[in-house]
Amino acid sequence: MTDGAEEGSLKQVFTLQTLVIYGVGDILGAGIYAVIGKVAGISGYFVWASFILAMVVAAFTALSYAELGSRFPKSGGVAYFVQKAFNTDWLSVMVGWLMFCTCLVSMATLSNAFAGYLNNFAPILPRWLIIFVFFAGLTFVNFRGIEESSWLNMVCTFTEVAGLFIVMFVASAFLLGGGIPAGAGAVPVDAPAISPLVPIFQGAALAFYSFIGFEDIVNVAEEVKNPQRTIPKAILLALGIAGIIYIAIALLSTRVLTPGELSASSAPLLDVVRRAQPNFPLIVFTLIPLFAVLNTALLNFVTASRLLYGMAREGLLPAWLGKVHPERATPYRTILIILPIVIVLALSGTLAVLAGATATLILLMFALVNLSLLIIKRREPETGGFKVPYLLPGIALVSNLILIAFASSDSLRLALLFIAVGVVLVLIHRSVMKKISRA
Repeated sequence: MTDGAEEGSLKQVFTLQTLVIYGVGDILGAGIYAVIGKVAGISGYFVWASFILAMVVAAFTALSYAELGSRFPKSGGVAYFVQKAFNTDWLSVMVGWLMFCTCLVSMATLSNAFAGYLNNFAPILPRWLIIFVFFAGLTFVNFRGIEESSWLNMVCTFTEVAGLFIVMFVASAFLLGGGIPAGAGAVPVDAPAISPLVPIFQGAALAFYSFIGFEDIVNVAEEVKNPQRTIPKAILLALGIAGIIYIAIALLSTRVLTPGELSASSAPLLDVVRRAQPNFPLIVFTLIPLFAVLNTALLNFVTASRLLYGMAREGLLPAWLGKVHPERATPYRTILIILPIVIVLALSGTLAVLAGATATLILLMFALVNLSLLIIKRREPETGGFKVPYLLPGIALVSNLILIAFASSDSLRLALLFIAVGVVLVLIHRSVMKKISRA
C-alpha cells in the first residue's frame, strides 16, 4: 500500500494552480490594509522600496522553505523543521510558543485596523467598544466550529482581493484621467531628508507584516500532489504575485495621497479611493477592509486556540486547557483564555507597534528556519528534490536579523517580553519533567 493510500493519511488535493491560489489568498489582504499608511509615514515616497526590500527578504526565506518543504513534505512547519535540525524538545516548544504569540499580537493589530476603518464610517463609536464587539464576533465563530470558520474564510478572501484590485483600478484611472498627483509642484516634505536607506529599512521591517502567510503553504504539504516539485514553485509564485500587487498599491497610493496623509489616516486605502474616485460608494469599500481584517484575525484566532490546545495535550500546559466542548467539539477553554489577553494587547498598543512586534516575532522564527536548513544541508548535503545553494539560507538568516535590528524599539520590547515569558514556561516545563523522571 502506498503512502498516499495509507489509512489515516490526508487526501492529496492541491495542484500547483490551487496551491498558488491558496498561498496568494493567505498573503494578500489584511496586512496591506493595516500597515500601508504607517510604512508610508516611515519611508515617505520610498514606501515602494520598503515593500520591495521586504519582499526580497521574504523571498530568500521562501527559498529555504521551498527546500525544507521538498525535503520534508510533512505538516508541522517551523516546529517540525527546528526539531529535525536540532532534535531539542525545548527549542521546538519555544517555537510553538512564538507561533502562538505571533497569532495573538497579529489579532491585536488587526482589531486596531478594524476599528480605524469602521471609525471612518461611524466616528461616533468608541474604539474600545469596536474592539470588544470585534473579538466577541470572532469568539462566537471560533466556538461554533471550523466548518463555519472555513466558510467565512472563503468569503473574506474573495472580498479582500477584490478590494485591492479596486484600489489599483481607481488610483490608475485618477492618474491617467488627469488627476493631480499628490505633492505635485512642491518639494515632498515627507521624503527622507538625507539618505533614504535607513527609513527604507525601517519601513521594510514593518512592511514585512504584509508578507506573512507564504510559510503556511508548507503546513499543507501532506495534501499536495507531487509536493517535492509543487511546493517550491507555489511558494515563489504566490510570493511574487502578492509582492507585485503590494508594490503597485504602494506606488499608486503615494501618487494619490502624500505619505503624510496616508500616515495620518486610520483608513489609508479607503482615503485613497475617496480621493481618486469620490463617486465610488464608500460604504462598499468600508466593508471590504473590514472583511479582510476579519478574515485574517479569524485565521489567527483558530490557529492560536489550536496551538494552545495542542501544547496542553502534550503536557506543556495545564491539562484542563486540552478539553473540547462536548457539543461543538471546539477547544473552548483555550478560546476563552486567549480572549482577555488579546483585548488587553489591542487596547494598550498602537497599530504600528503591534504590527512591528508581529513582524519581529515572525522574522525570528524565519531566522530559526534558515539556521535549521544550514544545519540540515551540512548534515545531509544531498537531496532528490528542490535544492538551493548553501549560501542562500545564510543570506536569508542575515537579512532576517538585519530587519529585526531596524524594528522600532517599542516593537522590539514587546517581542522580547513574549520571548521572556516563553523562556520561563520552558524552564518550568523542564523542571516539572525532571521531577517526574526522578519520581
